[in-house]
Amino acid sequence: MQIGLVGLGKMGGNMRERLRNAGHTVIGYDTNPDLSDVAHLSDLVDGLDGPRAVWVMVPAGTVTQNVIDQLASLLKPGDVVVDGGNSRWTDDEKHARELGARGIGFVDAGVSGGVWGLKNGYALMVGGDEEHVERLKPIFDALKPHGPYGYVHAGRVGAGHFAKMVHNGIEYAMMQAYAEGWELLEKADSVDNVREVFRSWQEGTVIRSWLLDLAVHALDEDEHLEGLRGYAEDSGEGRWTVEAAIDHAVPLPAITASLFSRFASRQEDSPQMKMIAALRNQFGGHAVESAKKH
Repeated sequence: MQIGLVGLGKMGGNMRERLRNAGHTVIGYDTNPDLSDVAHLSDLVDGLDGPRAVWVMVPAGTVTQNVIDQLASLLKPGDVVVDGGNSRWTDDEKHARELGARGIGFVDAGVSGGVWGLKNGYALMVGGDEEHVERLKPIFDALKPHGPYGYVHAGRVGAGHFAKMVHNGIEYAMMQAYAEGWELLEKADSVDNVREVFRSWQEGTVIRSWLLDLAVHALDEDEHLEGLRGYAEDSGEGRWTVEAAIDHAVPLPAITASLFSRFASRQEDSPQMKMIAALRNQFGGHAVESAKKH
């Protein structure tokens, strides 16, 4: 099958290679000419036989919107666009309307697999009309992991990215739990080998997972993580998960707390803790530490 692929970064570049390894014809475009197969997006479209399929793998938001706008003017009725980035599901609905007005189909695909996807395959959560999804099935089959799992047609347009958003929210909470457990083990005087404790959990325990495997890999590289600063960014999906929970009145205490912990990581001197320290001093005479002068 022929497909165009827009965005050839860490994920997109590996997806191009995996698709080609499966025998598909891929024309890739990237703003970095060293990565791109063609000079312009219009060249990508011209190089595909109709009806065309173009997979967009660029950052969510303005960048994705700009690519969608360009494709809307270049593609023809009967063509289909896949957004495989981390777009918000409400943007999917907007893009489907805009492209649908021109007779162009739209599918949203939540993609998980990161830099390991080339070797292991990508878990795919897809939203869109049945006719468009079925047409792209050879591409999905090539990208997904081998075996019966790793792909789902989750529902109508927006369902794929909504499912991926919830997936990432769960990921937040799981990572937070591993991080909290690791810190507690590091603080305990009786535990001499925290890394090997984590390694021992990789088999025969109910908390074994790929994230645990990656944690052990990180500890093998830096046993006490001394080379890292305690700072963690958040992707839009963590925030969107909490916002969706509020909209649907669904309690998500673990996921919400894990998101707020990321915010806390960015504060070298927490204003909230200043107030807590002041209050403890006021009502109980507890000692306070003076701020360091720079």
